[in-house]
Amino acid sequence: MKHTYHIHGMTCNGCRSHVEETLSKVEGVSTVLVNLEKAEVTIEMKSHITLETFQKALKNDSDRYSIHNIGEHKHQAKKKASVAPLGTGTFYCPMHCEGEKIYAQKGDCPVCGMDLVEELSLSPKDIQFTCPMHPEIIKDEIGNCPICGMDLIAMEPTENDDDKAYQNLLKKMKVAVLFTVPIFIIAMADLIPGNPLSKVFEQQTWNWVQLVLSLPVVFYTCWMFFERAWKSIITWNLNMFTLIGIGTSVAWLFSLIALLYPDVFPDQFKTEAGTVFIYFEATTVILTLVLLGQLLEARAHGQTSGAIKELLKLAPIKATLVTPKGDVVISIHEIKKGDLLRVKPGDKIPVDGKITEGNSNVDESMITGEPIPVDKKVSDSVSSGTINGIKSFVMQAEKVGSETLLSQIIQMVNKASRSRAPIQKLADKIAKYFVPIVLLIATITFVVWRYYGPEPTMVFAFVNAIAVLIIACPCALGLATPMSVMVGVGKGAQNGVLIKNAEALENLNKVDVLITDKTGTITEGKPSVEKVVNALGKYDDKLTEYIVSLNQYSEHPLAEAIVKFGKNKNISPQVSNDFEAVMGKGVIGTVANTKIAIGNKKLMEEVGSSLSEEINKNIISEQEQGKTVSYISVNGKVEGFVCITDAIKKTSKQAINTLQKQGIEVIMLTGDNKRTAKSVAAFLNLTSFQAECLPEDKLNVIKKLQSEGKVVAMAGDGINDAPALAQANIGIAMGTGTDVAIESSEVTLVKGDLLGIVKAINLGTKVMNNIKQNLFFAFIYNVLGVPIAAGLLYPVFGILLSPMIAAAAMSFSSVSVIVNALRLRNIKI
Repeated sequence: MKHTYHIHGMTCNGCRSHVEETLSKVEGVSTVLVNLEKAEVTIEMKSHITLETFQKALKNDSDRYSIHNIGEHKHQAKKKASVAPLGTGTFYCPMHCEGEKIYAQKGDCPVCGMDLVEELSLSPKDIQFTCPMHPEIIKDEIGNCPICGMDLIAMEPTENDDDKAYQNLLKKMKVAVLFTVPIFIIAMADLIPGNPLSKVFEQQTWNWVQLVLSLPVVFYTCWMFFERAWKSIITWNLNMFTLIGIGTSVAWLFSLIALLYPDVFPDQFKTEAGTVFIYFEATTVILTLVLLGQLLEARAHGQTSGAIKELLKLAPIKATLVTPKGDVVISIHEIKKGDLLRVKPGDKIPVDGKITEGNSNVDESMITGEPIPVDKKVSDSVSSGTINGIKSFVMQAEKVGSETLLSQIIQMVNKASRSRAPIQKLADKIAKYFVPIVLLIATITFVVWRYYGPEPTMVFAFVNAIAVLIIACPCALGLATPMSVMVGVGKGAQNGVLIKNAEALENLNKVDVLITDKTGTITEGKPSVEKVVNALGKYDDKLTEYIVSLNQYSEHPLAEAIVKFGKNKNISPQVSNDFEAVMGKGVIGTVANTKIAIGNKKLMEEVGSSLSEEINKNIISEQEQGKTVSYISVNGKVEGFVCITDAIKKTSKQAINTLQKQGIEVIMLTGDNKRTAKSVAAFLNLTSFQAECLPEDKLNVIKKLQSEGKVVAMAGDGINDAPALAQANIGIAMGTGTDVAIESSEVTLVKGDLLGIVKAINLGTKVMNNIKQNLFFAFIYNVLGVPIAAGLLYPVFGILLSPMIAAAAMSFSSVSVIVNALRLRNIKI
C-alpha cells in the first residue's frame, strides 16, 4: 500500500536525501519517494505503518523534520530575525558534510563540528539612511536631513554572522593568549638562567597558579571544542574535535588529579622535587593554537566568499524614478516592473531593463569580465549593477529584486559553492575511517612506549599518545575540495562564467570534444532580414504580411527578425490561427484562411510544398554566401523566400583556434542548410560540421561520441538545443539565449561568446590542479605527521614531537589548504 504525507523542515536536496534515507530504515517500508517542491513524501509499505512510527523515526534521527497528513500541518509565522543586509539567515557547512543541506541557525556542523558559514544574498534587509553631517539622524527611507538639508546616505551594512563569529573568536583569542603566555613562562622557568621564579614560590605553588590561569582558557575561550567533541561522540560523527577534546581533556584532568592526589602516581611521573609532572601548559597552548587555527579559518572563509561580496557591492541602493511631476529619488526596493528610471552619468544601473530614451556606453566588466565599455542605444538591454558612462538615459524596469541578472548570478554562485565535486568522494571515504584509525594508533603508541620505551616510560607513553591525537587533522582533507570550488566558482562569476555545480567544474578539465550550435553561439544571434522575395525575385508585401503574422507568436531569433522587418515596412500583422512551432524545422499556421509554412527544406517536404526550379536556384545562390534562407509556402506551394543574415562574432574564430590548440576537437552542428554551414565552417577553419540537424540529430551525435569514451561539452542558446545540452557531459549555455537552454546547462556564459568557453575550460583546469595540490598537502601531512608524533624517528634520530608543536602543525594544516585555495583569486583565465 502507498500513503502520501506532508514533510515539514526540508530546505534543499540534502534534506530530501536525508528524509528518504531515514524513512527507508523504518521496518516494513518498501520504497520512499520525496518531492522537495511539494514538500511531500510517498511511502510504499508492505502493511500499514502508523504516522506516529514515522514521526518517531524522524525525531530520533535529528528532530529537524516532521511528518503530517496532507493539509494538517499549519506553518507557524517565524519571528523576524535581525539580519544584516548581506546575510540570508541560512547557513551551510564549509566541508559540505551533508551535501547541499542548509541550516536555519548559526552553530556547529552536526557531522564535522566546524562552524557553519552564513550564505550571502542580494536580498536587502532594512537598510537605513543617515546624514553625513548629523549622524544622529537615522531614517528608513531616502530623503533629506531635517537639520541641514543634505541628502541622506546609506549606513554601512552591519556585520553578518560570519563577521560576528570572527570578532567573537578574536576576543576569545586575546583572552586565551593573556592567560596562556604566563602559564607557558611558568612551565618553562627552569630553562631561564637562574630560574628566578623558583625564588618567588616553590614549584607546587606555581603548579596551583597554572591551574587557576588555565581555567579561563579551558572553560571559557575553548569550551566550545569540548562541547563539539562530546556531541561528536554521542552522535558517533567522530571528527577533529573528538581528537582535540580527548587529548586535551586527558592532559588537563591528569594534571588536576596530580595536584590534588600526587601520591596515587608512581615515581615515574614525578620530578626530582617530588611533584608530579603536570601538563596545564600543554593543554592551554594546544587549545590556544587550535583557537588560532579557527580564527585564521574564519578570516579565510570570509575571503573565499570574497567574489560574492564584491558582486554584492555592485548592488545599487537608490534610483531616480521618472514621474509626470518630475524626477524622484526612491529606494531600490520601491521599483516596480514598468517603471521609467533615469540613469545619470556614472550611476549604477538599478535593475534589469531596456533603454527607452537616449544612449550611452556601459561598463559591464563586473559581470562579463570584459573591460571595454559597451555602447547602448534605445531598445538595448542593461543589467543591474553595471555602471553608466558619460551620458544620461531613461530605461524601463523589466526585472527587479531576485529576478535581476546580478541576483541570479549570486544565487547560482551560492548554490555551486555548496555542491560536491566527484573527486571529493576519495577524501570522504578516508575521513569516514580517519578518526577511529587515529584513536587506534594513539592506543598502540601508548602501549608500545609504555612497555618498550625508555624511562620514564609512562611519561613518554602519555605525551606521545596525546601528540598523535592532536596532530591528526581530518579537516584538512575535508576542506581540500570545497575551498577550491568556492573560490573557483567566485572567480568564474567575476569573469562572466557561471558554474552550476562542482561536478561541472571538474568535468571541464576533461573535455575532449566541443559541440557548438551556429546561430547565437558562433554568430551574434541577432539576425536581420535582408530581403523577402517572391518567385520573380522581387520584394512582396503580401508574403511579408503572411510571415510577419505567423511569426508574431514565435520566440525564435529568426522570427523576431522577421517581425522587426515587417514593422520597418509598416506591415500590420493579421490574426493567425493553428500556430505550431515544428522543432528544428520552422513554423506553420493559418493566416486569413491561407495555409502558411515558413522554415527549412525539411519542413517543406513535411507539409508537401512544391518548389520551382527558378526559386531553388536563387536560394542556392544566397546560401553559398553564408546566408540563412527560409522557404515561404502558401497553400502547399513555395511562393518565395526570406533571406536572413547573422554576423559571425568577432571572437568566434579566435576562441575556436585556441580550443583546437589545446587539443579539443570542435564540431559545429546546425539546423541550417549545408551550403551556409560549409561557408561558416570554412571561415572558422572548422573541419568537422554537420548541417540540417534536428534536435534529435544533435542528441545522437553526442551519444555516439560519449559511447567512444569522449567527454563532450555542448554550447548552445536555443530551446532546440536543450535536449543536447542536457545529454552532454557539460552543457554550456549562452547567457544571451533562452531560459530553457540556460536551465538545461551546467555552465552559463554571461556575455555569450565562445571565448567564455576558453575561460571556463581554463578555470576548470586550474581549479582541479589546485584541488589536487590541496589533497596532496592534506594526505602527506597526515601520512608523515601521525607516525612522527607516535615517535617513529626517536630510535634513529632521537626526535620526539611535543604535543604543543603537534597542535600548531594541526592548526596550520587546515589554514594552509585554505590559503592555497585563495591563490585562485589571482589566476588569469
